Amino acid sequence: MSVSAYQPTFGQQLDIILQRFANLDSLVHEELEQYQSAPNTEESPHTTLVTVVIPVYNEETSIARVISRIAALPFHKEIVVVDDCSTDQTREILQRLEGLDSVRLIFKPKNQGKGAALRDGFAAARGDIVVVQDADLEYDPQDIPELLVPILNNEADVVYGSRYIGDKSRDNSAIHRFGNWLLTSASNLFNGVALTDMETCYKVFRRSVLDGLQLKQERFGIEPEITAKIARRGYRITERPISYQPRGFRDGKKIGIKDLFKAVYCIVRYGICD
Repeated sequence: MSVSAYQPTFGQQLDIILQRFANLDSLVHEELEQYQSAPNTEESPHTTLVTVVIPVYNEETSIARVISRIAALPFHKEIVVVDDCSTDQTREILQRLEGLDSVRLIFKPKNQGKGAALRDGFAAARGDIVVVQDADLEYDPQDIPELLVPILNNEADVVYGSRYIGDKSRDNSAIHRFGNWLLTSASNLFNGVALTDMETCYKVFRRSVLDGLQLKQERFGIEPEITAKIARRGYRITERPISYQPRGFRDGKKIGIKDLFKAVYCIVRYGICD
């Protein structure tokens, strides 16, 4: 009688790899300890492969935690992490995670921006559904399963996670809310859609949608570009409520006033033509 080989859980694999590096930053240990007991939930209610793409730049305090949380989610998945040439310990941390099941790493030779990192991640994705996840934990990965439902039920081709519908925690900053309202309203006007949160990180795509897009923006202009191009092609877009824990610039937030003006340009540019 044959005995099947023992397969360690994701958390156990993570522990084994990290134990090889006694000098790993103590902060990373502290982060990971919170999630070492997370259950291994590879058994999925569906067989569809979901690719979670994580663009990351200088997120040493959160990247391992994000990966651990996504790995614990109850669906069949791969995690594609694109490091945009980080200058802190992010790349070192990721290198220590190489070899983990379902995790694939892309290390860019120079910093180009979120848009460029997403393009690389989309190109590498093998899943039938592709999800964008930021690396800073403003967005909670536990919201992802609900975002998959409209696509799995063939009710939509694209799902946006909105910070401004439902009763989950959200950004109470009047300035941020006004800026998002302004950009989303402009995007709706040019693209003929009715979104509440065009700038959201959580965008979920049927793989065939991404295969038909030629994306060009290097930085945060990728958000209005994607929205304009999927609207122009007539894909079904819906929104679902998500939670949101905003952080400030002192905490590492990277989007700035230049990105606001760039977003306005991209809304007009891609709202008129590809």
